Amino acid sequence: MIDWNRVIELRYEIGEEDFGEIVSLFLDEVETEITKLTTLETCVELGEMLHFLKGSALNLGFADFANLCQHGEDAADKGNSKAIDPEQVLGSYFASKSAFLSGLENRLTA
Repeated sequence: MIDWNRVIELRYEIGEEDFGEIVSLFLDEVETEITKLTTLETCVELGEMLHFLKGSALNLGFADFANLCQHGEDAADKGNSKAIDPEQVLGSYFASKSAFLSGLENRLTA
């Protein structure tokens, strides 16, 4: 679910002191945007949103969530918005967030 190697790499790249701020910024931005997911009306809007969410997820190691966003983005690009379940996307994000936050301290101190 979480690509812990990416998380450790990111922490190394930006530094331990700035890592918490980046995590907080990521979570705030994604949660602000993801709430709009159920209100988007066109495949273009949906594809753009899923592209943004995928990029954010990859940056912080939310691998399963990023993968789901990629599949949704592909479906939106093909005009198949019915293949995208916004509730599944939301559920995946919150499950990933929970796994990330609960495993963060253990993984980074190991």
